[in-house]
Amino acid sequence: MADEKKKPSERVVVEIYGNSYPLKTDNPQHMLKLAAELDKKMKFMSRAVRSFDDRKIAVLTALQIAEEYYQLKKDYDELVDLLEEK
Repeated sequence: MADEKKKPSERVVVEIYGNSYPLKTDNPQHMLKLAAELDKKMKFMSRAVRSFDDRKIAVLTALQIAEEYYQLKKDYDELVDLLEEK
C-alpha cells in the first residue's frame, strides 16, 4: 500500500446558498455533487422556516443532515446485527 500514490488535490469552487467557496479536493466531481445537495437542502430549509438568516438556515440544515445520518447509522447497525446472528 505504500506504493499507492495519493491523487493531487485540485481546486474547485462550489456554490452553496449564494456563497462561493474555493476548496481543495482529490475528487472535484464528488465535491460538486455534495455542494449541490447541500445547496438544495439549505434552499428547502429557508422556505420551510421562512427565514433569511443564513446562520440559522445552516444550523437547521446541519441538524437535519445529522438526523438523516443518525437514522442511516442506526439502520445499518441493526442490519449488521441481524446478519451476524445468522
